[in-house]
Amino acid sequence: MSDATPLTVLVYSDDRTVRADVRRILGTRVASDLPPVEVVECATQPAVLDQLDSGAVDLAILDGEAVPAGGMGLARQLKDEIRHCPPVLVLIARQQDAWLAAWSRAEGAVSYPLDPIRLPAAVADLLRARRGAGAVATAGADA
Repeated sequence: MSDATPLTVLVYSDDRTVRADVRRILGTRVASDLPPVEVVECATQPAVLDQLDSGAVDLAILDGEAVPAGGMGLARQLKDEIRHCPPVLVLIARQQDAWLAAWSRAEGAVSYPLDPIRLPAAVADLLRARRGAGAVATAGADA
């Protein structure tokens, strides 16, 4: 992956204000050492599945409070059904819900209200880990 290739971040919520808030907080670059990000918004579970089936998503941010399909249940479904599922970050209502995020097999969780420092930092950490894992997998495949 070149530094010029944007990273695709999927944002799922049935609430358009949550999607807009995440898009605004992330901006176009979450960290100076990472490529720009492009946000793809999804309001329904089938739209999320279509996007992830394309293989072009680098990170999925799922609203744990979404209805009718909550982000934590959807995260678990994605981990079960998508062969090379990208990292998942769930948005949780309370920090005490972190155990549900762990149950969902999400790699990260951020609680509401969305913080303009914590959210991009969590996204950057997951994207860096994905890029590192991709480099290791590529290096292993070349050996």
